[in-house]
Amino acid sequence: MKGWSVVSKKNILPYICAVIVFCIWGLSFIFTKQAIVNVDVYHFLGLRFGTAAIVLLVLKLLNIIKLNYTKEDLYKLLLLSTIQPLAYFILEINALKVNTTSEVGIMMALIPVFVAILAPFFLDEKPSKSQFAFILMSVSGVIFMIVMKGLTLQINLYGMSILLLAVISGAFYNILARKFSSDCTPVEITFVMMWLGAIVFNSISIYKHIRLGNLNEYFVPLQDNNVLISVLYLGILASIVAFFLFNYNLSKLSASNVAVFANFTTVVSILAGVFIYGEPFYWYQVVGTIIILIGVAGTNYLGTKDHLKVQDERR
Repeated sequence: MKGWSVVSKKNILPYICAVIVFCIWGLSFIFTKQAIVNVDVYHFLGLRFGTAAIVLLVLKLLNIIKLNYTKEDLYKLLLLSTIQPLAYFILEINALKVNTTSEVGIMMALIPVFVAILAPFFLDEKPSKSQFAFILMSVSGVIFMIVMKGLTLQINLYGMSILLLAVISGAFYNILARKFSSDCTPVEITFVMMWLGAIVFNSISIYKHIRLGNLNEYFVPLQDNNVLISVLYLGILASIVAFFLFNYNLSKLSASNVAVFANFTTVVSILAGVFIYGEPFYWYQVVGTIIILIGVAGTNYLGTKDHLKVQDERR
């Protein structure tokens, strides 16, 4: 009980933040879905990250947030931001065009596994065998729900290659953000990510609008309340708040402990569908949810025990 006592009294904040982050991201699917019906995906991403970048700039000008970069820090963060949001979002978007939702769901659930495999090489953080078993349990919960719902797999080498690259980019973001957190604050990391995303995605969208000859209509989608609400939710909550908390988590917890929380988004998405859209809640979703939660809890509980053991040995 010693490990649990320390978590509940002293180190509970990162875990609370992790739950908040993946609740926000779990609900983001709803807002994205209702927005991209009438808006090009790159245009929507441009509006989303543009909103986030402007809000962060205003906070900086008001001295609410502090930024202190060295040239080396900027190089690191530009590399990190190239991986996420740029590479990850571009790969995920294109993967959704050529793969089924089931395939994407299964592959994205593998990100925690890739993080656990890569962490020992880049971070000197090696999950125990028990932790790895709980990570696999969490992943199996996602896969179980997808298979029970009805899995359609179509062998598409190009599509699977894009998906694999998206998974690898997601894993490397976890690794590098954890590594760079010793030199940069969560706010500094988030600021560069949002601005690079805003510049690149808006550049792509503006180029498309120029080719179509309708650049003067660039902000017309914001007249649609569904799009406006989605941009504000995803730009402020899902981008600024969630990424700030996520980067904070990576500065406090091991990459594997944080990554396994990603499968919690599946649970949130299902519950959102049930309570917001009145979708049915099937028995296999209950079972899958329980498996995911046990996997997440087990991974983090064991991670805390290992951390306490190391601290005791150092004393």
